Amino acid sequence: MSYNPKFGPNAQTPAERANVLRQIKATNPDLVKKATPYVHRLYGQYVAGELSWEEVCALRDAPQILPGV
Repeated sequence: MSYNPKFGPNAQTPAERANVLRQIKATNPDLVKKATPYVHRLYGQYVAGELSWEEVCALRDAPQILPGV
Protein backbone atom coordinates (compact mmCIF):
# COMPACT_ATOMS: atom_id res chain seq x y z
CA MET A 1 0.00 0.00 0.00
CA SER A 2 1.34 3.41 -0.89
CA TYR A 3 1.21 6.35 1.48
CA ASN A 4 -1.62 8.81 0.80
CA PRO A 5 -0.75 12.31 2.06
CA LYS A 6 -4.48 13.14 2.15
CA PHE A 7 -4.63 11.12 5.38
CA GLY A 8 -2.36 11.07 8.40
CA PRO A 9 0.17 8.31 9.02
CA ASN A 10 -2.26 6.53 11.35
CA ALA A 11 -5.24 6.84 8.99
CA GLN A 12 -4.09 5.14 5.81
CA THR A 13 -6.62 2.27 5.76
CA PRO A 14 -10.39 2.23 6.29
CA ALA A 15 -9.89 0.39 9.60
CA GLU A 16 -7.42 3.01 10.78
CA ARG A 17 -9.73 5.86 9.72
CA ALA A 18 -12.64 4.19 11.54
CA ASN A 19 -10.47 4.02 14.65
CA VAL A 20 -9.52 7.70 14.29
CA LEU A 21 -13.21 8.60 13.93
CA ARG A 22 -14.08 6.55 17.04
CA GLN A 23 -11.41 8.44 18.97
CA ILE A 24 -12.64 11.81 17.72
CA LYS A 25 -16.23 10.95 18.65
CA ALA A 26 -15.13 9.73 22.10
CA THR A 27 -13.36 13.00 22.86
CA ASN A 28 -16.16 15.16 21.45
CA PRO A 29 -19.57 13.47 21.95
CA ASP A 30 -21.36 16.48 20.40
CA LEU A 31 -20.07 15.32 17.01
CA VAL A 32 -22.44 12.37 17.37
CA LYS A 33 -25.32 14.03 19.23
CA LYS A 34 -25.65 16.92 16.77
CA ALA A 35 -24.80 14.98 13.62
CA THR A 36 -27.47 14.91 10.92
CA PRO A 37 -27.83 12.01 8.50
CA TYR A 38 -25.85 14.12 6.01
CA VAL A 39 -22.95 14.42 8.46
CA HIS A 40 -23.03 10.69 9.19
CA ARG A 41 -22.68 10.11 5.44
CA LEU A 42 -19.65 12.42 5.42
CA TYR A 43 -18.11 10.39 8.24
CA GLY A 44 -18.69 7.25 6.18
CA GLN A 45 -17.01 8.86 3.18
CA TYR A 46 -14.02 9.67 5.39
CA VAL A 47 -13.72 6.07 6.54
CA ALA A 48 -14.05 4.90 2.92
CA GLY A 49 -11.21 7.19 1.89
CA GLU A 50 -13.34 9.41 -0.34
CA LEU A 51 -12.85 12.56 1.80
CA SER A 52 -10.07 13.79 4.04
CA TRP A 53 -10.96 14.89 7.58
CA GLU A 54 -10.42 18.50 6.52
CA GLU A 55 -12.92 18.05 3.69
CA VAL A 56 -15.43 16.46 6.08
CA CYS A 57 -15.13 19.40 8.46
CA ALA A 58 -15.48 21.95 5.66
CA LEU A 59 -18.57 20.25 4.24
CA ARG A 60 -20.04 19.65 7.70
CA ASP A 61 -19.68 23.32 8.62
CA ALA A 62 -20.82 24.74 5.26
CA PRO A 63 -24.38 26.03 5.09
CA GLN A 64 -26.74 23.54 3.48
CA ILE A 65 -28.62 24.87 0.49
CA LEU A 66 -32.05 23.40 -0.01
CA PRO A 67 -33.44 23.40 -3.54
CA GLY A 68 -36.52 25.53 -3.99
CA VAL A 69 -36.05 27.50 -0.79
